[in-house]
Amino acid sequence: MPREIDWADSEEIGIQLQEKYPDLDPLTIRFTDLHRYVTELPGFVGDKAKSNEGLLEAIQMAWHEEYTDAQ
Repeated sequence: MPREIDWADSEEIGIQLQEKYPDLDPLTIRFTDLHRYVTELPGFVGDKAKSNEGLLEAIQMAWHEEYTDAQ
């Protein structure tokens, strides 16, 4: 069973998003799509209504770091 993750787990979420969507540039993703991608991850237990721009931005930057490391 996957480890439970929540909105605050931006680094783990970034890693999982990079593994799931290796060809997507995270800086081109709309926050509405990013929200959906995060909430669909296995092990995500966060309240969908508790996200905000700051959390999504932190996740996007963590994903971007993983994305650039993979290039």
